[in-house]
Amino acid sequence: MSTVYENDTIRIETEESEIPWLKIFTQHPYKEMSEVPIAVKFEIYDLLDTIEKVMIDYYHPDKINIASFGNYLPHVHWHIMARFKEDSYFPEPMWGKKQREGTLELPSFETFCQKLTKTLQEREL
Repeated sequence: MSTVYENDTIRIETEESEIPWLKIFTQHPYKEMSEVPIAVKFEIYDLLDTIEKVMIDYYHPDKINIASFGNYLPHVHWHIMARFKEDSYFPEPMWGKKQREGTLELPSFETFCQKLTKTLQEREL
């Protein structure tokens, strides 16, 4: 995992996977979304929206999955994943039952992360 973007309230990390997968964490270890201040909630939703748009533009996925569970890690965080019919788990969730050996040939995840970081930094100006 590496950090793609960070500020005083939010941190965005990569998740090792065959698909493009990021996680948004609150810097403060809130256990539930109901504990998160409203301004931070809006920031999370805005980031989810931005990441989704950049993922769609860059990867042209079949679907975007957004999830928040936190059963193993009781710290508010969101997963956002670009999904493809050729990935190993589609249409199951990535932590579900593997359906096949994935046959994905995707553009560079590193380049995607650089593009996303630039987009997020430009929004701060």
